[in-house]
Amino acid sequence: MAPSVSMTHSNPLNILDFVVHKGHGVKGLAELGLNTLPHQYIQPPQERFDTSIEEANQDSIPVIDMSNRDDLKVAEAVCDAARKWGFFQIVNHGVDVEVLEDVKKATHWFYELPAEEKNKYSKERSVTNSVRFGTSFSPEAENALEWKDYLSLFIAKDVDEAASLWPSVCR
Repeated sequence: MAPSVSMTHSNPLNILDFVVHKGHGVKGLAELGLNTLPHQYIQPPQERFDTSIEEANQDSIPVIDMSNRDDLKVAEAVCDAARKWGFFQIVNHGVDVEVLEDVKKATHWFYELPAEEKNKYSKERSVTNSVRFGTSFSPEAENALEWKDYLSLFIAKDVDEAASLWPSVCR
């Protein structure tokens, strides 16, 4: 359900407040049905990727085979794909399909929570440094906000202790 927000010419949406401080994230912003991308998300020309780079096959994203993960060519492929594309697919990584499906379900469940609930895990409100929900990493300092939401779990030593801090809907 889209958040109820009044957006008129005399009452413009405060993007930083709505997305970051109130915890709606980019998902909440996208659910508003905006017709244009807010200017806060448009990268300044000097910071944009060089779009003149020719790709061998621009119709498909890079697929990286991890079956020989110690090969330096694999690391180079990851760096190259991240630099040129910004994303890639990894195959032969050894993670069970059931684990991947469980992560996908937990992710959907978390992002369907009300903003107030998700915001309990924001950098400013989380009771632990091990769990973080957010959008841009440093929204007040960035030239342009990042069009993403994230939920991170940092595990130091005790996996069970860290997992206990994870949002209950994700466990």
